[in-house]
Amino acid sequence: MENLNNWIIVTNDFIWTYILIALLICIGIYFTFKSRFVQFRNIREMFRLLGDGIASGNHKNSVSSFQAFCIATASRVGTGNLAGVATALALGGPGAIFWMWLIALIGSASAFIESTLAQIYKVKGDRSFIGGPAFYMEKGLKKRWLGILFAVIITITFGLVFNSVQANTVTLAFHEVFGTSRVWLGIILTLFTLLVIFGGIHRIAVISGIIVPLMAIAYILLAAFILFTHLGTLPHVIGSIFTNAFGFEQFASGGLGAVIMQGVRRGLFSNEAGMGSAPNAAATATVSHPVKQGLIQALSVFTDTLIICSCTALIILLSDVPLDGSVKGIQLTQMALSHQIGSVGGQFIAICILLFAFSSIVGNYSYCETNLFFISKNKTYLQLYRIIVGGMAMFGSIAALDLVWNIADLFMAIMAITNLIAIVLLGKIALKALQDYNRQRRIRKKNIIFKSSFIPELKDSTSEWE
Repeated sequence: MENLNNWIIVTNDFIWTYILIALLICIGIYFTFKSRFVQFRNIREMFRLLGDGIASGNHKNSVSSFQAFCIATASRVGTGNLAGVATALALGGPGAIFWMWLIALIGSASAFIESTLAQIYKVKGDRSFIGGPAFYMEKGLKKRWLGILFAVIITITFGLVFNSVQANTVTLAFHEVFGTSRVWLGIILTLFTLLVIFGGIHRIAVISGIIVPLMAIAYILLAAFILFTHLGTLPHVIGSIFTNAFGFEQFASGGLGAVIMQGVRRGLFSNEAGMGSAPNAAATATVSHPVKQGLIQALSVFTDTLIICSCTALIILLSDVPLDGSVKGIQLTQMALSHQIGSVGGQFIAICILLFAFSSIVGNYSYCETNLFFISKNKTYLQLYRIIVGGMAMFGSIAALDLVWNIADLFMAIMAITNLIAIVLLGKIALKALQDYNRQRRIRKKNIIFKSSFIPELKDSTSEWE
């Protein structure tokens, strides 16, 4: 295991340092300019569309835009927000948070493109729409083999590896505070996971629509209370984030690369912008125009990183916990909150991480179900995969922390590179859809619709918009 962990670390360092960070930033900047800063110009429209999704309610055999937002946010908002941010701070210092913010601001443009493409190339499933990178690789790029490759990667990455990370963090958090047996808690978590995922995408949508808003609001309110009680030191803490992000001391010591690396890595793990995961949720929504869900998913990136990750970062930086790497992960977040509000803080974090992680596990699984359908419509494979997902949740509950996170980094990088190549090649389709949406908005505020004939390049590659 030690040799495997060391090999994965070396591989991760090469891929992230020389390939993925450059791709994420360059492609994010490219789409930001090509879309004329869509993620900033359309902030008000994002909230309006989200409100419309809530008002539309839930309909049989359909997933509302709000539910799709919740499924994607359920996957995004998980251990990355509490444990991942803490790890970034422990290994990269306060400056890592700046790079986490930056990758969210830039990456939200990529998130818009990939989710809009998922809507354009979606297909009708058994009960609702399905789609994602595998589908737009097959129908848009005409390369089914690439779609199958991506589908295999995401079913391993999200259903198995990432869910191990989520379960790992839950059992560590409860063991730290309550002394709970990691084995018994892993068994309980596995049973509840199987109960939900055997209910299918609609049960996942309902669960996500309840858990995600409640847990996010509770966590944000607690962070707001802590910030309010530390208003005097808040400017100094925020200043340290920026000075450490570009500090001469970090540059001179060769530590600037570690600051950037940790910020980008943990930022991508948390918000998943450009990774190709959220498009699987975006495709399920029933909307009148693909751009609507693209905008909502861009808002999900902001919600995850700029709000919830920032809450964790500020809670830690406003406390007196050490950032020397001796404590990291969820234990660092628990220690920081205990410093702020006493022992109940660690208990609150344990409960939060349980809800965050459980919603992520079922949200992650929903992506895999879509991609298994893409590979094969044989439901026997689906039932078998559900059992394996439960088994990996149990494995993660008792596994070593470093190995689990390093495996997650490796698979996340491979998956992101595959998807980024595809959205660059198909980006012009999403940009034309955005032009059409903006044109209709100038004419009328409501009844904005989309037809595949609006974009000549689509031809016969999509049937749901004819």
